[in-house]
Amino acid sequence: MMHRRPCKVIRALLLAVAAAALPLCCAAQAAPAGTQSPSASRVDLFGGYSYYHPFNSIGPFGDSLEGNTYQPIPWGGIGSLAAYFGANIGVEFEGAASPYGPNDCSYIAQAGPIFRSQSGRYVPFAHLLFGGTRDGGPMLQPCTWGYGATIGAGFDYILGFGPFQNRVAIRPIQADLEYSDINFGPNTAPTFLNGGVAKISAYRLSSGIVIRLGGSTPEIPAAYGCVVTPVTVFPGDPITVTGSVINLEAGRRLKPVYTWTTNGGQVEGTDDTATISTADVAPGDYVVNGHVSEGMGMRSNEHAECAASFRIQAYDPPSISCSANPSSILPGGSSTITSEGRSPQNRPINYSYSTTAGQIAGNGTTGALTTANVSPGIIDITCNVVDDLGKTATTTTTVTVVAPPPPPAPAARNLCSISFDRDRKRPVRVDNEAKGCLDDIALEMNRESGATLVVVGKHDPQEAPEAAAERSLNVKQYLTDEKGIDPNRIQLRTVESTGRTVDNVLVPSGATWDTGGTTPFDPTKVERHGEPYAKQPR
Repeated sequence: MMHRRPCKVIRALLLAVAAAALPLCCAAQAAPAGTQSPSASRVDLFGGYSYYHPFNSIGPFGDSLEGNTYQPIPWGGIGSLAAYFGANIGVEFEGAASPYGPNDCSYIAQAGPIFRSQSGRYVPFAHLLFGGTRDGGPMLQPCTWGYGATIGAGFDYILGFGPFQNRVAIRPIQADLEYSDINFGPNTAPTFLNGGVAKISAYRLSSGIVIRLGGSTPEIPAAYGCVVTPVTVFPGDPITVTGSVINLEAGRRLKPVYTWTTNGGQVEGTDDTATISTADVAPGDYVVNGHVSEGMGMRSNEHAECAASFRIQAYDPPSISCSANPSSILPGGSSTITSEGRSPQNRPINYSYSTTAGQIAGNGTTGALTTANVSPGIIDITCNVVDDLGKTATTTTTVTVVAPPPPPAPAARNLCSISFDRDRKRPVRVDNEAKGCLDDIALEMNRESGATLVVVGKHDPQEAPEAAAERSLNVKQYLTDEKGIDPNRIQLRTVESTGRTVDNVLVPSGATWDTGGTTPFDPTKVERHGEPYAKQPR
């Protein structure tokens, strides 16, 4: 676990080298105006210091022995010879030696391709090498040759002063990843710890001096680069174009002359910065061209051209979403339609609505749907948005008009009950207080002409069942004789129960009533006693 940090370090170093080198390869403005860049060398001789650091490398005995790991060797030397076939590609022979350290030694002798890309005085490079490696072991293994590979990168800076101008370069950093496979042979007495096979991963950091051989310093023609900002705009947005020139002939007192042309819009400017107006320009890809010249001649180092592309992008259409609340209503009900429109470029937008049924009103983010005289079913509402350029978007939502629920089924209900406990001498007679209850029952029956009245007479266990029947008959007689209720609308039943009462149950048309423990009886077989109900005084 202790070797993970070096791995992160070498990754960061390689990224830093690449980040420093790539802009130098691509920026035409790297060299100041009036200077000349050195030509590419044919042969590079490099020598310098190296720092060797193994990581994630365990010795021949794995993790089984304490101390069986490879340690850094801080002092070492490195040298290489690179011969180039052209400006960018060559072959390199490299050797490195770290002869003294915790693991005895570390050597490499390898060769392989090298790639470079010179920009002015900066020369970033990368190489891939294969060949021999010689390493000792962390225990008692002697320095032994094996095989391995190296991949790395770095950059050189070519010196432009002194007697060796353009022939000497400084290599501030070269970062390499190395892999070695070493077979130390069988273990031998007396320790049996000096053999085995080691697989070593390491990074090597180097710096030093480069001697550059071959090449010359010819006259460099002028170069001109231009950049547009921003590269992509909408119609009507302005664009700035900036030119940067290198290698105009030094020492002239004449001011450079800049001219600009474009096939998209109007360009204005007479120096190294110009402005492009894109009003009324159709969406598409366009090019701006720049020309710079100095003096009256037409030599290559006295004028140059550049070109840069830009794009006019069409405005994106708006988008819209909408919803209904509530989404289900009864006939004649209403629903609120809420819309949310968006313009990617924040153009002004307007709303409108339409519906397949009912009426909808609204021209903002909300609309009101009304459904007077609309039959049950699904209504489609269309929500529209349009921006000031005429670009539109549409979406839909639905509102369901549901049929009203059917009325509840009729149910029997208990009306007032009559007590016969007040007059012990006449226990079946309907008294004046009971008549008040029956008067209310008569009103209910008149209001519900289709309803039936069930009269349930009750008798104490100590009474004869006929008492309950007489009570029911007396209630029915009062309702028919005094209140004019159709006798066919009255059912008579009895039940034995505690107390001397009559219960009255109104059963509407279509309703049912649970008879419970009650029983019907034959009125013709009931012997009546006394008057059925209290008479009104004359």
